[in-house]
Amino acid sequence: MMKRPLELWGGIECTVARVGDEYRDQSLETGYSDRIEDLDRIAELGIRTLRHPVLWETISPEGPDRADFTWHDERMAHLQKLGIRAIAGLCHHGSGPHYTHMLDPAWPELLARHAANVAERYPHLDLYTPVNEPLTTARFSGLYGHWYPHGTNYESFLKILVNECKGTVLSMRAIRKVRPDAQLVQTDDMGKTFSTPLLSYQAEHENQRRFLGFDLLCGMVNRDHPWWRILLDHGVSEADLEFLLEGDAAPDIIGINHYLTSERYLDENMKRYPEHHWGGNGRHAYADAEAVRMPLPAKDLGPGARLREVWERYKRPIAVTEAHHGSSRDDQLRWLVEVWNDVNTLRDEGADIRAVTIWSLFGAVDWNSLLTRRNNFYEAGPFDVRAPEPRRTALAHAAEALAKTGTYDHPVLDRAGWWKRDIRFYKRPSKQSRSCWLADEPRQILITGATGTLGRAYSRLAEFRGLNHVLLSRQDMDIADARSVKEALRCHRPWAVINAAGYVRVSEAENDAERCLRENAAGAEILAKACADRGIPLVTFSSDLVFDGTLDRPYVESDEVNPTTVYGESKAEAERRVLAAHDKALILRTSAFFGPWDRYNFVWSILNTLSKGEGVAASVDIVSPTYVPDLVNTSLDLLIDGGTGIWHMANLGEISWRDLAAQAAERAGFDPSLVTEAGDLPVLNTALSTERGILMPRLESALDRFFFDSEMEWSEKKLNVAAE
Repeated sequence: MMKRPLELWGGIECTVARVGDEYRDQSLETGYSDRIEDLDRIAELGIRTLRHPVLWETISPEGPDRADFTWHDERMAHLQKLGIRAIAGLCHHGSGPHYTHMLDPAWPELLARHAANVAERYPHLDLYTPVNEPLTTARFSGLYGHWYPHGTNYESFLKILVNECKGTVLSMRAIRKVRPDAQLVQTDDMGKTFSTPLLSYQAEHENQRRFLGFDLLCGMVNRDHPWWRILLDHGVSEADLEFLLEGDAAPDIIGINHYLTSERYLDENMKRYPEHHWGGNGRHAYADAEAVRMPLPAKDLGPGARLREVWERYKRPIAVTEAHHGSSRDDQLRWLVEVWNDVNTLRDEGADIRAVTIWSLFGAVDWNSLLTRRNNFYEAGPFDVRAPEPRRTALAHAAEALAKTGTYDHPVLDRAGWWKRDIRFYKRPSKQSRSCWLADEPRQILITGATGTLGRAYSRLAEFRGLNHVLLSRQDMDIADARSVKEALRCHRPWAVINAAGYVRVSEAENDAERCLRENAAGAEILAKACADRGIPLVTFSSDLVFDGTLDRPYVESDEVNPTTVYGESKAEAERRVLAAHDKALILRTSAFFGPWDRYNFVWSILNTLSKGEGVAASVDIVSPTYVPDLVNTSLDLLIDGGTGIWHMANLGEISWRDLAAQAAERAGFDPSLVTEAGDLPVLNTALSTERGILMPRLESALDRFFFDSEMEWSEKKLNVAAE
């Protein structure tokens, strides 16, 4: 019998979670709720099965007999028109509307009433997930206290889990009265716990517990099951356990979600780990850390190992129902492809795995705090919703390739993700491992500007991210010499070029115009022509000084340039020449660099002067400072996405040089009154904003991280000043 092709499904992060008395709706926070055209974007990727919300809290928020399907009617009809099969999610990490909660004995029947309403409204639906991740939701809501009803003990945890399983059974019974062939796609996170020998008992307990939701639904928790007695001892009724023994809602497809944090390592030697990992079980105190950071055998870790365990335990069809990694774009791609490849390996061994689900199509907000804080921390998915219209990322290109051809390639895949490189360890090995090199001749990025702040920063962070690269000085390649450029590109054969070279001395340029124009404009043009001839993406840099500073608001990309300095003119001319030579080039306008790794920036200079006990004067002109690590990481993501054209890339916020100096002084513990104003009116404002999508963090965050990265250095300076 011919094996069915592996499918790529899609998923929309749609959690409606209650934290205290506040509800959070991810469809609202990512903007999906207002963009029905997003479904067309999904269809264009070739995705034909979609995890889509039909959530209880949004349909019957005021009472079980009051249902409003207006929003859902439009989307269900559009999905049918597009030929996309929906997996209807009825409760996604939620505790239900305000009139119930997961510890309410009536909760299962109320959820089933909602399920019946949905089935009657949409009889064409044949795939359902009544409760997303019941075991995980029960832990977060009943054991760890993150979500409502904020339980923090085993009794509430286990009662919530059983209530969720009862609700799933009753929901599927109600649905099948309308649609007898409806299938249950039951999702949950699947990890594993490892430990030191002392804590093996706790690891074994957690490794049994991870299967408990699926075991309950499959009717496997009988009197001989190790958790039968544990459930009874924590207040679960025997009648409820006997009800679940019928197993009539055993999953038709087991949906496995696996994240890098899903696998844990328990160690009583707590001081080896950061304090946020410290905890215990009342019997022993221990650290609970990510297993991927420990020197464990590679075969024991990762999605392939966990999927194999699930297949061997249940022998039921499986789908990966979430494949997502909130990280840099290269590691997001590496994770997706690793999951896809692991699934294909298991299918070759005979496992019935139907699909991998790319998650989340429109990203997610504040999942780094499990929704418990409103920091607006956004993780992009295949689409980045921070643009005026959702912008395709490299994940969208990967999704389309996997959905339509089953394969995908990108140069970043020549190295493994951080979870397989030496940077993952709390204590790095003395000898560097090359097991993360996945290609004999890995493709590389060519970076110019080996002696400059920006070039060195790109090299530093490219190495950290596992991006193979070569860093060239002017002696290695003179960008203003066509023959030198041609030879370097022939020698290094890069898949992309980042031009961080150029003339940077703004004031000196007024008396050195010829050299400034040669290095900034002519050189950028020669490099652009050479890259265009070879079809190589190019990233190059411009400046806020292409503007005259007289606009009464921050500048955006489409504003007319009007430089008033030689340096600004060289950058404006470079923009014109580069875009004429290479229409796919990426030009980044930035402003006022500062960073933690060298001394050639305004913030370091100010703090160095203050550390000597001297005052400083700074201009009141307005700028948008750019934190170099943010610039480098964000632009690397944009390069990998295939970004083109002019982008403004400065940290979000506008500030005078004087106020920037004062804020830096205050954070470093110096007296901000030592910073005074310099310069005459009129005040110039060359602050940068963007109309293409805000990708950079806020300036306040950048300043905080600058001092975190530089803290020891400035602490020592302050101590020296105090001693004097």
